[in-house]
Amino acid sequence: MPENSVSADLQTGSDKMVEWTDFERDTIKDIFSMIEYDVVGPAALTRCLVVYPWTQRYFGGFGNLYNAAAIKGNPMVSKHGTTIMHGLDRAVKNLDDIENTYTELSVLHSEKLHVDPDNFKLLADCLTIVVAAQLGKKFTGEVQAAFQKFLAVVVSSLGRQYH
Repeated sequence: MPENSVSADLQTGSDKMVEWTDFERDTIKDIFSMIEYDVVGPAALTRCLVVYPWTQRYFGGFGNLYNAAAIKGNPMVSKHGTTIMHGLDRAVKNLDDIENTYTELSVLHSEKLHVDPDNFKLLADCLTIVVAAQLGKKFTGEVQAAFQKFLAVVVSSLGRQYH
């Protein structure tokens, strides 16, 4: 399946099952085995809240989010960042059924929390930056392509309820 068709299918909400190469499967699992969830998750969520401050509106119950230092030091941001990583771990373990794995989360985020689905992409971009910084030279273009394909499937699955 050409790379562009995967992207097009994800953007249109196609229910086609994503095809993973052995390299992609191994790479995604390797990435998640090399990163510390309680470091990467909080760093990615912190970056998202700082770079895209309008995303803070979904975290009103988290207390002080007034500046970058407050966000970085906020234990609720840190805890939720780690929770996000464990949620992604569920997708890693269910690569062939990410859409159904995230059905409940999609409903929660769309119907109860009313999260703008574009924010999932923003967080995915921040996560890519943090993972790239953590992995350094190991985060080659090929590794990034596999990781971003994975994140695109996750983002699409989380946004499925909105379609």
